[in-house]
Amino acid sequence: MELEPATNEWGQPIGWVVEGWEPRPAPVGVTIPGRYCRLEPLDLARHADDLYTAYAADNGRMWTYLPYGPFGSREDYEDRMRVFASDTSMVVFAVVDAPSERASGVAAYQRAAPEHGSVEVGHVALSPRLQRTVAATEAMALMMGHVFNVLRYRRYEWKCDALNLPSREAAKRLGFTYEGTFRQAVVVRGRNRDTAWFSVTDGEWRRLEPAFAAWLSPANFDALGQQRRSLSELTAVALGSGPNR
Repeated sequence: MELEPATNEWGQPIGWVVEGWEPRPAPVGVTIPGRYCRLEPLDLARHADDLYTAYAADNGRMWTYLPYGPFGSREDYEDRMRVFASDTSMVVFAVVDAPSERASGVAAYQRAAPEHGSVEVGHVALSPRLQRTVAATEAMALMMGHVFNVLRYRRYEWKCDALNLPSREAAKRLGFTYEGTFRQAVVVRGRNRDTAWFSVTDGEWRRLEPAFAAWLSPANFDALGQQRRSLSELTAVALGSGPNR
């Protein structure tokens, strides 16, 4: 829970004291297991074939708001992923679907600030076979849980092209709070991009974690695999807000 600002000797409002604060560990590539999927540090020798095959099922639509893709060959894709894998400012994961044991998407921690306890999830590229699945949601929950439960960060960020409505809706469904839009933030593919910012704080995570657990429980799905309660409903209730927060 956020505290009210304190006041200094000049009567100016100042932030509350973060008791016992010390810089947190930087994110590193570790395997994060789940029920429906697991996250593995990206390894081109193990994951590139599966990922390229999974992405080949897309007609190009999924790459509209990313600064790269689609890829004309496995070599082109592997060259791009090699850049990611060697970028020390990011920790890139392959999302491995549990039933098939095939890598079906990637996501990364980026722009980590361990001294402040803040990190962003980015480069989320889920293939058609992973999109709108329970495993896709679990992958995002696993990444968020690792940040707050293991690394003990204070803030987790999600940023996207302000015109990318599916990404904005995904952020809200996952419990992120919209913070505003940075206008003319970057140029991507020669086009202007306004960037929408979202975040989850550690206090919000303590309320969201049970919501994710409830949604991911097998009991939340009927014999046909249809959800009984939506994640949007559960996260909105957890945060004490309406579905269109």
